[in-house]
Order: sequence, then structure tokens, then C-alpha cells
Amino acid sequence: MLLIIEPVGQRATRTEAEGRAAYDSMTAFAGELAAAGLLAGAESLRVEASRVQVRGGRTEVVDGPFAEAREMIGGYFMLATEDRQQALDIAARCPAAAWATVEVRSFGPCFDDSHAPG
Repeated sequence: MLLIIEPVGQRATRTEAEGRAAYDSMTAFAGELAAAGLLAGAESLRVEASRVQVRGGRTEVVDGPFAEAREMIGGYFMLATEDRQQALDIAARCPAAAWATVEVRSFGPCFDDSHAPG
């Protein structure tokens, strides 16, 4: 999976033409991945977010954007790659790497009992 980590507020600094160019480059990139059979899903994410925590049976919802956040997850590409190196190579070709950080993450179990205390 590729996560696009971008500075909060960066989108608002773009002119309409710059925003359109960024969008077009990303949709073309997604199209190339899809044509190659490598794209399992992709979406852009909005700036607005909510955080949900349940502590002691009490649910707390905090709506953002969050003042302390300097970065946000601006979107993702879910890939079907052969290995990590292929994902890294794709990340290096991602247009967002020119204005954001493209983080490569692998899927894994949420609990691996091989690391549980004995």
C-alpha cells in the first residue's frame, strides 16, 4: 500500500491550474497501474477527519482538522505487487513523491502470536 503523506494546508496553496495538474497526474498514474494489473484500489482523502476513542466505556469523538497535525494522509493506492521492491519502485514513480511523502506499507496480521509473551 502507498500512503500519500502531505503537509496540512498544502492543497489550499495551489492555484486552480496547479490543483488540476496534480489531480490529472495522479489519475493518469492510477490508470497506468490499473492497466498493468497492479491497482487494487485508490482514493484521495479529505482534510476533515474525526477521531474516535472509547475509554472506560465512554466514547469520545473529536472533529478535526487537528491543530497539532502537521501532516495528513492525503490518499492511498492499494497495490497488488510481487514484493516490496516492486512497491518501492512504483512509489518512486508516483507523482505525489514530488510534493509529498509516499510511504510504502505492507499488510500483515493485527496479532502475531509468535511475538506474544510466553
